[in-house]
Amino acid sequence: MGIRGQLLAVALLILSAAADPNDEMCLTQLSESLEDPFKNLQNWTRTTFANPCQGFTSFLQGATCNNGRIYKLSLSNLSLKGSISPFLSNCTNLQALDLSSNQITGSIPPDLQYLVNLAVLNLSANHLSGPIPQQLALCAYLNVIDLHDNQLSGPIPQQLGLLVRLSVFDVSNNRLAGAIPASLGNRTGNLPRFNASSYAGNKGLYGYPLAPMKSKGLSVLAIVGIGLGSGFVSLVLSFTAVCIWLRFSEQKSADDEGKISQFMPDY
Repeated sequence: MGIRGQLLAVALLILSAAADPNDEMCLTQLSESLEDPFKNLQNWTRTTFANPCQGFTSFLQGATCNNGRIYKLSLSNLSLKGSISPFLSNCTNLQALDLSSNQITGSIPPDLQYLVNLAVLNLSANHLSGPIPQQLALCAYLNVIDLHDNQLSGPIPQQLGLLVRLSVFDVSNNRLAGAIPASLGNRTGNLPRFNASSYAGNKGLYGYPLAPMKSKGLSVLAIVGIGLGSGFVSLVLSFTAVCIWLRFSEQKSADDEGKISQFMPDY
């Protein structure tokens, strides 16, 4: 091997030994935002973050590498607490993120929109709150969005219907409200369709494919209206009865006066 070849080999060795600075920041910030009460992620240290991958080999629990970059993070069912760091978006090569079945709180960072290669997003069975970011629609390769069993609120963003690759969509058992976007609830053509189970357990959510909302009884305004109407009818009936009674009394008095006048002597 010539000098040029040796220098190239050394350069490649140095590049493979050093972590991508974006991945290092991503992992560092994510580690700081999460709490690991049972020490399931013992090798998640700054030393490992500086060199988490070697080719396709990962030195981090729950991480999968692809050509020296973080390709997949699978940290489900580890009793993790804390929140999702917006700096997670620095893992720009990430294609699958699974933080399901933990105790993570806070909101879903809109910054996840910068994970342009993301295909799988599973944040189900946590305690996440706030809205579903409409910015997720910018992750054009998303195949899976699984957010069931959280405390998410607000409407389902219509923009998510633009994700033509989306084949799994589950937002059941949250606190979502409003109409299900037709682009998600009633997809046409060859786009995968999502049944009612994808939306169940959201009291304020309505529209196809959910069953029509049942009547919840009379509204407050209806009850007040009925009360006022009943009162008015009662008042009219009472007034009419009084008028009839007075008329009857006057007629009776006139008849009595006529009878008395027949027995009065003439002077």
